[in-house]
Amino acid sequence: MLQDRYQLAFKLYPYERSADQDCDAPVRHPVVIVGGGPIGVATALDLGQQGIPAVILDDHEGIGMGSRAICFAKRCLEIADRYGCGEPMLAKGVVWNLGKVFHKDKKVFEFNLLPEEGHKYPAFINLQQPYFERFLVDRVRAAQAEGAPIELRGKNRVDAAKVFDDHVVLDISTPDGPYRIESDWLIGCDGASSPLRKMMGLDFEGRVFEDNFLIADITMKADFPTERWFWFEPHFKSGDSALLHKQPDGVWRIDFQLGWDIDRAEELKEDNVRRRLTAMLGPDVDYDLVWTSIYTFQCRRMKKFRHGRVIFAGDAAHQVSPFGARGANSGIQDVDNLGWKLGMVLRDEVPEALLDSYDVERRHGADENILNSTRSTDFITPKSKMSRVFRNAVLDLAEHHAFARPLVNSGRLSVPCIYDGLPLNTPDALPEGPHRAKPGAPCPDAPTADGYLLDRLGNDFTLLGFGIELPKTVEVAGLPLRVLTLVPDGALTDRYLGSARSAVYLIRPDQHVAARWPDYDPARVTDAVARATANGGARCL
Repeated sequence: MLQDRYQLAFKLYPYERSADQDCDAPVRHPVVIVGGGPIGVATALDLGQQGIPAVILDDHEGIGMGSRAICFAKRCLEIADRYGCGEPMLAKGVVWNLGKVFHKDKKVFEFNLLPEEGHKYPAFINLQQPYFERFLVDRVRAAQAEGAPIELRGKNRVDAAKVFDDHVVLDISTPDGPYRIESDWLIGCDGASSPLRKMMGLDFEGRVFEDNFLIADITMKADFPTERWFWFEPHFKSGDSALLHKQPDGVWRIDFQLGWDIDRAEELKEDNVRRRLTAMLGPDVDYDLVWTSIYTFQCRRMKKFRHGRVIFAGDAAHQVSPFGARGANSGIQDVDNLGWKLGMVLRDEVPEALLDSYDVERRHGADENILNSTRSTDFITPKSKMSRVFRNAVLDLAEHHAFARPLVNSGRLSVPCIYDGLPLNTPDALPEGPHRAKPGAPCPDAPTADGYLLDRLGNDFTLLGFGIELPKTVEVAGLPLRVLTLVPDGALTDRYLGSARSAVYLIRPDQHVAARWPDYDPARVTDAVARATANGGARCL
């Protein structure tokens, strides 16, 4: 059973006594991360690979049970690739691009999430969260062997956090008793119920939807294709909606919409779960239950993600409904945004004010996810008789008319956030360039003569030129920029030039576009770097 595999991998970081526990005075660390889930471990990887010491404190010793998050989007995989663990995730995951939508017993339409060629990673893979976490922890172990200053402390529960202007004091419980440490910066990655958030008297704002969904992970012998199938008002009467996904190891995820006024304990009884599954799959399909759970939709976030020396990321900062795969994917984008900024602040390369842009940009991302997730939820679970009539009319039209299909919302899937019009961006000076590579957008990948573009950008500020000569070295106020000049053709032209004859891009360390121009101007580059680092002191090349 898959449960056994999860259990074998559970103790990834068993408790070990740390040197801090034997010190007379609290030891001060540059960064402490509360929570050893995927967001906390990814944060430590990002910082540790920059040479920034990071300590992860987790009250468990590894992976939790159950598949939980399973859909990981292209942008999430590209970020994981930069951390050094994208390829094993891709190798283990189930790749899919095609989705189908049904109403009752009729197929309404199908969609392809990545119809174009020339990308290193697919639109999505399905991969159980325990595997995703394991690959991140495996990469931490490899990074530690390479000298990355990362510590992962299991069975270290944070009981109290006292916040000062320039540091945080933490009281920690362990099997060997309590101890205390200090941290210049504290990152809260301890999940949706975040004890750290509660210690600080902080809470979420937003909506809790009056509906419940049953998750059933099963192994079965059936010939379903590797696609995402979603039913509105399914003909098999197992719920108001249903979702089918394939996962690795021959496991399938099935979601059933149950409604609001339910008896959870009754619904989770094996006989009742099997009744729904058999109605859906048919009496002749042989299957085994792996894991079951019930969840409720929530679309909420903290008012602010930064509180002085304490910063929140992932589910600790925001929650969305699972339809659309925005939970873990948006959390990894939080890490991607925060890591380079905190690294530069700790190296005294930029002012601390740059961290305020994490709050601005990722609240923007959370609001975008909450808006899309709320719209999906409202379409999937109509709140009135009239809204249900409208929803079903759209589904009936979509079966025969293409114009109605964009109105169908079965959980529009996660796309990378564009920081459109936010303070770190320079106004677009290449209006004839493609919209998807405008300032604020993540760089679209494309093949080059020497591998994929994102692999060549690395983790630094990069000056990227197409059809134009750039200086071999560029430095702005002591900050060296990576310089990359490419001959545009095919996908590069389509994704970066459009109708322009030449282009120069300034790319941030998180591979988002900070600025772009039709030609190279040192003064404009200087101003754009100053803007992208919240650093008014950058003056010369």
